[in-house]
Amino acid sequence: MAAATPDGTGSTPSEDFRRFMLEHKFGMEEVVTKLSILRDEFTHLHDYNPIEHVSSRLKSPESLLEKLRRKGLDPHDLPGFPEIRERVTDIAGVRVTCSFVSDAYRVFDLLTEQTDIRPIEVRDYIAKPKANGYRSLHALVEVPVFLSGGTVPVTVEVQFRTVAMEFWASLEHKIYYKYRRDIPQELLDRLLGAARTAATLDATMEELHQEVRGLDGLPAGLLGQLREDAATRAPEGLLESLRLLGGDPGTVA
Repeated sequence: MAAATPDGTGSTPSEDFRRFMLEHKFGMEEVVTKLSILRDEFTHLHDYNPIEHVSSRLKSPESLLEKLRRKGLDPHDLPGFPEIRERVTDIAGVRVTCSFVSDAYRVFDLLTEQTDIRPIEVRDYIAKPKANGYRSLHALVEVPVFLSGGTVPVTVEVQFRTVAMEFWASLEHKIYYKYRRDIPQELLDRLLGAARTAATLDATMEELHQEVRGLDGLPAGLLGQLREDAATRAPEGLLESLRLLGGDPGTVA
């Protein structure tokens, strides 16, 4: 039997770390389950499914330590796991790949409107792409994990993106590591051009999607504006336009 530690738990640092990582694993699985339920509902009860694919990943202990070092933090100097939770918010990550841009916002709404999901922060890199052309909708959400010792709130990063965004991000990731962050400028310029091409493709596919669904009542010129926004890296007003394209996010079409 383990000797009691000063906090009375009887656990060792390695056991505490294992519990810490498991809590994030369970939180990640909670979010995946919620998304899987939505996907199955759309598949079996409705005529259209906005979710193409759901994937998840848990940072390895080595990756977590490396990220702390990149932030200029020494894990040994931190007061404990609450500090790590606060400093590193993407220990658990879930990625939702959707068919169309409006679907990404729609699924985001459907997930974050659930009563036991608490949105903490939203970073909209679709409406405001990163300088390198990266586009995605990032949401930090808090989900309750029910354990034998009580409920633990866990932060999970959820990314919503289209197939085109996923394709571009996958390529950028491979190039980033191949050149060890020192990417030639010519290649960076071509990547940015590819990002704009992907954005234009998303706009074209969105237009076709709306025509196939037979939607009407859209604001005049909205899809044309979406095309123009894609070419100019999407102004701030694009978010509202895309929400209008997706219709009422709480309604299952």
